[in-house]
Amino acid sequence: MSHYQLIVFDWDGTLMDSTGHIVSCMQQAITQLALSPLDDSAISHIIGLGLNEAAYALYPDASATTVEKLANTYREIWLNSPQNIPLFDNAQNLIQTLANQDYFLGVATGKSRRGLDKVLKSTSLESFFHATRCADECHSKPHPQMIEELMDYLGVDPKATLMIGDTEYDLQMALNAGADSLGISHGAHGVDILRACQPQQIVDDLHQVQTFLNNL
Repeated sequence: MSHYQLIVFDWDGTLMDSTGHIVSCMQQAITQLALSPLDDSAISHIIGLGLNEAAYALYPDASATTVEKLANTYREIWLNSPQNIPLFDNAQNLIQTLANQDYFLGVATGKSRRGLDKVLKSTSLESFFHATRCADECHSKPHPQMIEELMDYLGVDPKATLMIGDTEYDLQMALNAGADSLGISHGAHGVDILRACQPQQIVDDLHQVQTFLNNL
């Protein structure tokens, strides 16, 4: 086992291959509200933020009412969409293996509590995580509140904490909290963006996460 005691995962784009589904749901919400069209890449870039923060980032000149409508419309579209989104390859095995190795496991996500609870149940991963934090309970990433609350709750020092995520918001949150991070490049943000946030390493997939930990 490595020197890390707590491993915190982002959800979308890290454990679940949901980037395309999120983009599709947001595009539906934008169309439904007759807002100015956006490229898929613009939507991918805001994945990881809290929903209101993401809506504001997409339409910085919009009124607070419009931002709230977009966030609420997206939320309802997502919650009512089919929940057959796959986990990334090796996600289930990795989480089970780390749990058996006595790591504390956490989730820090831009999803709402309702949204995270839904996917934790549908993937049968709920029992493996010791604590989770969502964007409607804490400040949005990259503010460190989510990871700080997880560390405080589990009694783990920042230097014994590793954040794993696919976006700059995940890695910057870890940096802001004094924790280490591991970037994963199969999600929303590219390698160059991740590298700028000073992760310990950038891996291609969840198989390489296990290799990284085994080699410490």
